[in-house]
Amino acid sequence: MEIERADRFLRLIRNSRRGRLKIYLGYCAGVGKTTQMLKEAQRLKHSEGVDVAVGLLETHGRAETAACLGDLEVIPCRVMRHRNIEIAEMDVPAILARRPQVVLVDELAHTNVPGSKHEKRYQDVEEILDAGIHVISTLNIQHLESLYEIVEKSTGVKVRERIPDWVVTGADEVVNVDVSVDDLRERIRTGRVYPAERIGSALDNFFRAGNLQQLRELTLRELAAQLDTRYREKNEAGGDSGDSVSPDQVMVCMSSLSPNADALLRYGSRLAGRLNRNWYVLYVQTSRESALRIDAATQRRLADTLELARQVGAKVFTYQGDDVVKTILQFAREHRVGHIIMGPSGRRIPFWRRLFGETSLLERLTVSNYDFKIVVTEKRRPE
Repeated sequence: MEIERADRFLRLIRNSRRGRLKIYLGYCAGVGKTTQMLKEAQRLKHSEGVDVAVGLLETHGRAETAACLGDLEVIPCRVMRHRNIEIAEMDVPAILARRPQVVLVDELAHTNVPGSKHEKRYQDVEEILDAGIHVISTLNIQHLESLYEIVEKSTGVKVRERIPDWVVTGADEVVNVDVSVDDLRERIRTGRVYPAERIGSALDNFFRAGNLQQLRELTLRELAAQLDTRYREKNEAGGDSGDSVSPDQVMVCMSSLSPNADALLRYGSRLAGRLNRNWYVLYVQTSRESALRIDAATQRRLADTLELARQVGAKVFTYQGDDVVKTILQFAREHRVGHIIMGPSGRRIPFWRRLFGETSLLERLTVSNYDFKIVVTEKRRPE
């Protein structure tokens, strides 16, 4: 099976001008992602004659991982100083100058030291791919942006380093590196993942069996959704549209004052993933929300929200107009939206206004003559 996977990637890199990206995805540290990446590199080099180099490798002191490096060429890191501490980072200019056919880049979700050209390592990888160099990398499932709240709720851990979903969905190949929860905990218990002084803490905290099982299930669901999406796209490209004419796309309605915008976006991303459908973020700028009438902090928050929407895979649309319901309904019809996601109303309509016929946006959408489902998310409690 491993040989077949390497052969598929070999065919890809021999028929591409822009670099191809392959990701070894795991549900947790210690499952063997880096080891599998190194083993594939050894096979590409010795069996296929491919020019392979290591751009960044994190062994974390694991002897088994270090042993797999073998005779692979390692491009030296550049050393940067931050707060009087020397930190080694991947040397992208050196990789571009060396120009191997394939470069290995460990830990795709890493955040670079301040002062680097790019904030995140995946952005370094994009630059390498643009130069026509193929990349094999590694990633744990909890670093996906759209899974942030699910992971936090399931494990109690706030994941600080996250990457946009499009990095994984746009990869040319994603390989699941999977071991059973019991096997992973045994690896930790026997010192194959962490040094002795960290074993007890690891097993009692993040690496509890329940946490690992939930992360493993998340990984399997994510991969299954990606396979379904790629299969559907392949069929549609071949002219088999199936039931794609039905209104089944997903739309998130956004305002500049959305108190739980990040939760709305992540919910929309997960729903679209489960349904294997496109999803959109719609922001209707009313006259009350014009740039001249909202403060700079609100404008920045809105810009950050729309950027997050793009990162988790949405197509973002901004319209201007005071009839928000009309705009939403028109957009829904044109884009075959079957699921509308919105937050709770930020204000209550006084009784006397209701006497004169004023209703909320949600009420007007509900009584419209259009076939869609409306999901109203709960308002998040402040942390």
